[in-house]
Amino acid sequence: EVANSCITHSLSFSHCPIILMCEKQVLMALLDFICKVLMQPRVIQTVECVYVWTSLNITQFIKYGMSCLIQFEDFANANAFRLLNKYRNRYCTFNDDIQGTASVALAGIFAALRITKNKLSDQKFVFQGAGEAAMGIAHLILMALEKEGVSREDAVKKIWMVDSKGLIVKGRSHLNHEKEMFAKDHPSVNTLEEVVQKVKPTAVIGVAAVAGAFTEQLLKDMAAFNERPIVFALSNPTSKAECTAEQCYRLTQGRGIFASGSPFPKVTLPSGQTFFPGQGNNAYVFPGVALGVTACRVRHIPDEIFLITAETIAAEVTEQHLAEGRLYPPLGSIREVSLKIAVKIVDWAYKQGLASWYPEPADKETFVKQHIYSSDYDSFVFDDYRWPLAAMQTQNV
Repeated sequence: EVANSCITHSLSFSHCPIILMCEKQVLMALLDFICKVLMQPRVIQTVECVYVWTSLNITQFIKYGMSCLIQFEDFANANAFRLLNKYRNRYCTFNDDIQGTASVALAGIFAALRITKNKLSDQKFVFQGAGEAAMGIAHLILMALEKEGVSREDAVKKIWMVDSKGLIVKGRSHLNHEKEMFAKDHPSVNTLEEVVQKVKPTAVIGVAAVAGAFTEQLLKDMAAFNERPIVFALSNPTSKAECTAEQCYRLTQGRGIFASGSPFPKVTLPSGQTFFPGQGNNAYVFPGVALGVTACRVRHIPDEIFLITAETIAAEVTEQHLAEGRLYPPLGSIREVSLKIAVKIVDWAYKQGLASWYPEPADKETFVKQHIYSSDYDSFVFDDYRWPLAAMQTQNV
């Protein structure tokens, strides 16, 4: 109630730009105090639920309604999916850990397919990790496979997941709904290395923040099974990466197609080959998505928007980029990439009847450009004119 009152009062100055930040740590501290008074243990799930509920309801209640897009991230796995599913059709919102990461990862996969010269349906994926990032990527891969004409049942067969207890298999206890979907009818396998040896995937994707999970043996096996193995070490920070770019290129004799979640320097092999590792940064995704969604006032954000975003990012990767080992356009071109993503989203939204800004703009690129924030301002200093020095002198008449 105090937060509602304070923010309502602040936003009553309608001509002032307001940045609304609702810090989860503040809510945690407050709940800690309350729980000490009540002598009850704090449950982090309660904090996160209160945090999201407060953010969503405050922004809608005060002023903005469905015109306000809310992006949330860094929530516990179970909460992230539950809260996303609960609010995605009630508010204009998305979860960056689930949907943003999925989009940028799939963009990298699409770019990698231009190197392997085959289709998504020809791939078999093994994930190290089965949290929100892994599930988000897996579900978007399923959507892309279905778009390619693969049935949902056959698409699921192409995705294998390994968590802290080993391969996710049917009959294993304490599987949540998300993991059950990808559970295999297969004997238990305890380690990622063993899973790779048995499954022989075309791609391994690490999103569990387990440093060194992609061992020397695993990378050599991937190179033995595939002419161009796809290796995505997407965990952050660099110290938690499943392998380094140098390890991937060296142990696959330069044939590995590598992307990471953290930046790595260029790698030069003894053969003279030089690679510039691609970084799958979510910054490729959320600016363009937010721009497109808010420009044409999409009320709810379906997963198709993140598939469109992945396709658009991949299309911006040139043949020269691919030859250098890059799976993403340069980060310096993020503004141009975001514009193209937004234009694609706006075009799709009107075709699907999801846009609520009318009339539909004829030139959608110009329409989107009008909504892009610019940091270029006219001077706020008044023009200052001074008399010529000669005119300011005392004159004798």
